Amino acid sequence: MNMEGFKVIKARARARKRGRKTTSCSQCHIRKQKCNQEIPCSRCIQRGVPELCQWPADERDIGIGSHEKVPATADTQGTELGQLYIARGAPTFFGNSYFGHQVAARMIHESAPELPPMSLLSTQDSLQSFRNDSGPFSQVWDLLGLLPRNKVTVDRLIERFLTEINWAIDTVHPETFRSQFEEFWGRKFGFDEIAGVDLRWLALLFIILAFSVLLDAPTTSPEKRKESEEASLRFYWASRRAIVIAPSFHGESLDLVRAGLMVTRYLLYTRQIAESWLTVSFAMRMAQAQGMHIDGEKWGLSKKATEVRRRLWGNLYMLDKTIALALGRPYAVSDHMCLIHPPENIWLDDLTGAQSEVTCAQPLTRPTPSTVTLLGIGLARIAGEIQDRCFGLYPASYDVVIEMDEKLVAWKKQLPSYFALDDTDFSLDASNTFLPWHRLYVHSAFHFARITLHRPYLLRESITNRFRLSHEACISSASSDLKIRLESLGYGIAGSMRWTLGTHNMFNSALILGIIAVRRPKAPQTTAILDDLEQYCERLRKDVRLNEFGLAEVKVVELCIARTKGFARNANQSGQEAQPEPLNIMPGILSHENILEENRHARMATGGMSLEPTTLCASPDHPSGYSPDMMWPAIWEDQNFAFPQAADLETWEQMISEIAYHE
Repeated sequence: MNMEGFKVIKARARARKRGRKTTSCSQCHIRKQKCNQEIPCSRCIQRGVPELCQWPADERDIGIGSHEKVPATADTQGTELGQLYIARGAPTFFGNSYFGHQVAARMIHESAPELPPMSLLSTQDSLQSFRNDSGPFSQVWDLLGLLPRNKVTVDRLIERFLTEINWAIDTVHPETFRSQFEEFWGRKFGFDEIAGVDLRWLALLFIILAFSVLLDAPTTSPEKRKESEEASLRFYWASRRAIVIAPSFHGESLDLVRAGLMVTRYLLYTRQIAESWLTVSFAMRMAQAQGMHIDGEKWGLSKKATEVRRRLWGNLYMLDKTIALALGRPYAVSDHMCLIHPPENIWLDDLTGAQSEVTCAQPLTRPTPSTVTLLGIGLARIAGEIQDRCFGLYPASYDVVIEMDEKLVAWKKQLPSYFALDDTDFSLDASNTFLPWHRLYVHSAFHFARITLHRPYLLRESITNRFRLSHEACISSASSDLKIRLESLGYGIAGSMRWTLGTHNMFNSALILGIIAVRRPKAPQTTAILDDLEQYCERLRKDVRLNEFGLAEVKVVELCIARTKGFARNANQSGQEAQPEPLNIMPGILSHENILEENRHARMATGGMSLEPTTLCASPDHPSGYSPDMMWPAIWEDQNFAFPQAADLETWEQMISEIAYHE
């Protein structure tokens, strides 16, 4: 060997780095899979993520096997920024960053120019190993053990949900979900395939199965029905577990947001509204993490993708605002921090991308499955304003209440004829199967918002009859809503579930009517109110699907009925208005010390709300004394007061007894 050849070999040895030569793309390298070294490789194409198939910058630009570095420029660094989530397997909605492809990388680089590109920070040492017990492999393995072993069973449950529930509440695209399930079930058994299971999609599958098991539950056998309820709860908890841990390993996705939305609906279906406040907030944060609070047009998304995101955000927005209003708790979304348009009156899910771009929105005279979300967002925005102005930190004047009622009435008047609350047009129901259910959602949501707005003024009296609007609004909306609920009890299993998957599945209307009857047992309308309430409770008790939360609500309404009938019976016997009979409370005039003690219990019952003793001690009829029927009316009229849990029957018993009014 001559000297010149020796120098060439020596130069190559100096250029070669220690360690093995990279022979796999980043995705195959993480999963320890063999790669055919194409871009995209066959493995990434098989997994359906060709956009994630990448090679290190030095090997991609110079050639596989070469380890010579390319000098970093501002442009090459900019393309590397925002790659951390891609390396973790989280598909972004656009570009290489959660918040857009145009400015995010530049902002990150300008704010911290000394940091290396984010893709270089996401080395294998920084990623959770799938073989680690604390990694996603063990989590997926545990969750997969909860699925039925028979594919026919799972197919039947999925089809039950898609054909009977999905089309009414806009959960998933049926064909897409079916193909995803076939791909999921057709995976090969082994480490590599299990490691590729997406926990985010698995969370959505579990919550769909939780609903399907309830749909499939037999109504004749109590034992079988209980087994179905327990199986449903197992799927529900599996979904919640997957929702919590998935962002740690995969990041967020639309499937994860859909799963969070359906978990919230599950809690509303089972009447656990306080718990639903937590889950809808979590789902909203996952949506915000993907930039869904910014309209898809701003991101340059396709028309079809934009409409899908608008509807999903709209459904979350409605639940967030109405649940917060029902509980008197803060909502998760501030309107001034969002830049998103309501969905158009158009349905693009079954069209191709090219067809979607040339399809125009329909006028409101022609309903589509998107119409209910388009109109519901407007009502939810008013509900959020009611929360801010009438139930905020500072008391609102009655003029503000009147102003918000005018906004509700204006919203009602602009409804199309097929959604109208008065003189409804039912002619389009036959050709639009979703329309009757969406009409129920719109009507009940309106009644709920109006009852909540006027509820603090239901018990207030005025010589000038100033609060007449609130009295009439409460009884009108409560009566109309109770009529809807009485009709819904005959819908059957699937119909009942379609009807109850929203914030309208609360017993505000029955409760308000019960309080009206207790407050005015001899009023002309009280007899009719009691007849409707008795029928409502009787039919609910016969419902085999009634759980302990629903049963607690029935007991509260029955308590109102019993108290009202007791007043009326005593009045007829004595020939005059009967004094209210206390229920498990001490009657008589209380001393100042007793007042303070009762005030302390009242604060505990209402979540720490402060009541001044002077508020409870004086009234036009009793200027210097105190009687038990004065405390709860004062609490009721406080705008920060929210109803106790239905299961707290003792508090309800005391409240109903003390609200009773005698002329």
